[in-house]
Parts: sequence; structure tokens; C-alpha cells
Amino acid sequence: MVCHLDKKLYLPSHALWLVGFRPFFILALISGLSLPLAWALMYSGMIAAPKTEYSMVQWHAHEMFFGFGWAVLGGFLLTATKNWVKVRGYSGYALIFLAVAWLFERLGMWFQGVWPPNLFLIANNLFIVAISGMLVRTLIKGRKEDAYKDNYFFLLMLPVFLVSKNLMLSHDYFQIGWSMVIGLFRMAFLVMLERTLPQFMKSAFQISIYMNPLLNRAIKITGMLLVFESLMSQQISGWISLILSIFLTYRFIRWKPTLAMRRIELAIMYFGYMALTAQLLIAFLGNIFHPEWSISTAIHVFTFGVMGLIIPAMLIRIAKGHTGRRVIFDMFDKIALWLMLLGFVLRIIAPKFFSIEYGNWIFLSASCWFLCFSLLSWRYIPFLIQPRVDGKEH
Repeated sequence: MVCHLDKKLYLPSHALWLVGFRPFFILALISGLSLPLAWALMYSGMIAAPKTEYSMVQWHAHEMFFGFGWAVLGGFLLTATKNWVKVRGYSGYALIFLAVAWLFERLGMWFQGVWPPNLFLIANNLFIVAISGMLVRTLIKGRKEDAYKDNYFFLLMLPVFLVSKNLMLSHDYFQIGWSMVIGLFRMAFLVMLERTLPQFMKSAFQISIYMNPLLNRAIKITGMLLVFESLMSQQISGWISLILSIFLTYRFIRWKPTLAMRRIELAIMYFGYMALTAQLLIAFLGNIFHPEWSISTAIHVFTFGVMGLIIPAMLIRIAKGHTGRRVIFDMFDKIALWLMLLGFVLRIIAPKFFSIEYGNWIFLSASCWFLCFSLLSWRYIPFLIQPRVDGKEH
């Protein structure tokens, strides 16, 4: 007797596994609502820390970048690279493997202290090695059809993520590791903003914003240098940070920010751009003048101001546009974005005036992440697990 399975129920053919953004944006939504809140509860002593030999700060930093951050970046790049080089892209079992590897890594980071060292070594490196290798393969194999000739930056960046990841989990080289990770994610945002904001502005206002290939190349080269800022002297890295912030400020002024501020879905992208520039200025001050507040502030301006503001808006756009829906930000979408703006204020600005309530600001800002990503999960996970509404496959 032959058993015929409905294609819709056959796991590798399910809509969830048709393109990379679907499973990984679900993982990003779940980690976005849970990881910051888990950290706040650990910080307050309300729940126990993970069973790991790493410090709580190491665990938190690693999970926000390689858990939440790479769920977003992985979903974006798996989807974008196939479009850039005009190929079908990874689907089915390949995506299932990557999602399982990502989950395996989260378990490894929670139970590292009780796992055999070799098992943890596999868990901690399997996902990043696999997805980086797959993305590099796509870009190299399709280089002749690549719509963006500067994608060699990704070929340089992706292998360095593995190095930075392991440095972050080293007790002696943690600071070098997180500095490289921030530099790599900064590069990813620089490339993404350069390629998407002109499209968004043209779609919203039927205008073209300033694009200077020489300036854009200088921004990316300078950003790539700063990936290795921890290996430079503080004076050199400080001045390079200032130079990049000047480049970005000049381009920001030419990108019609007052027009973008009329619409929250564009304004929040511009706020994220401003936060990226501000983080570089703070890094400059920290390296040259060494104020005590600079290190922590620079990190959280990046995580709350760049990642926290830009990522939800991008998740909404991609989850709607790539499932065949019109990209219109409705009331619930705007509430989610305002929650992240509130979280930024509570985490970055409020402690400067009321430092005695520092623990409460951490909890309240983490609650904003929880509410935002809970709302987005409720709204968009159904979209991500269903076929496109326009009848296209992927």
C-alpha cells in the first residue's frame, strides 16, 4: 500500500522552509521577546543564570549578537543573496538543518557548564560555520550575475564572525571579540541602509536621495577597518571612528531626513542611522578622552539604537513584502516601533538622569522589547508559516 503525503504537510515543502527569512525571522521574533527580558530577570536575581562557566555579561552579549542578531542577519542574507545573484536559494532540508543548528547553539550556551567540552565546541560553531559557508558559496558561485559588485565585503566579513565569536567566549579576549562583533554588525547595517533606504524613500515620496559611489565606498572601507579597531591603538581607532561618523553625517544630511520624519516607519530607520553615527562619536570620545561612561553607552546605543530600532521595521517590511502583501505599516506596526523608541529612551537616556534606578530601567527597557516582539510575533508568525497570498512559490 502506497501512502501519499499531502505536499502542504510534507515538512521540507512546507511554506516555512521555502526561503530563509521565514524560519529565521520566527527565531528572531522569539529571541527578541525573550533574551532581553531573561537578562533583566537574571540581573535582578529573579531567575538563575545559565549553567555556564562564562560570565553573565559574556552570555548576554553572545546571545544578543549570535542568537538574536544572527537570526535576523541570517534570515536577511539567506533571502537577499539569492535575489542578488538570481538563484533559487536554500530551502527545505538545508534551512531545517540551519534552524536546528541555531537552536542547538542556544542550548549549548545555556548548559555549557555541564556539557562535555567537545559537544559544546560543536554546538557553538556548527551554525555559524554552516551558514557562513553556504552564503559564501552562493556569492562566489553567482558572482557573475551579482547585482552588487561590492558584495566582496560579505566575503571578507563572514569568516571573521567565527573568529569574533570564539574571542567573545574567551576570558582573556572578550573585549577584542565584542569589539569585532559590533564592527561586523555595523558593516552589515551600513550595507543594508545604503541599499534599502533609497528604495524606501523613492517608494514613499517618489524622490531619489543622494548617492555618491565614492562616498559609499569610503564608508564601507572605513567601516571594515573598524572591525579590527581593538587591534589598533586607541588614538588611531578613535580618529577613524570620527572620520566614519563625519562621512555618515554628511550623507545623512543629504538623505532628506526632514522628509523621512513624516512617517514613523522611515523615521525609525533614520533614527537608527543617527544612533550608528552617535555610537561612533561616543567611541571616538572613549578612545581619545576616556570618559568612564563611554564603553557601556556606546555598546547600548548600538544594540538599542541601531539593532533595536532598525530591525523591527525591516522585519515588518520583509514579512509583508516577501509574503505577497502590501508593505503598509498599520496601527499595530506603529505601536511596535514606538515601543522600541520608548525602550531606547528608558535604557540610554533615563539612566543618565536617574542612575539610582538603573536596575528598573533595565527591566522596563527589556519589557519594551518583550511587548514589541510579542506583538510582532502575534502579527507575523502566521504570515511566515503560510504560503504567499499572491500565489507565487517564494
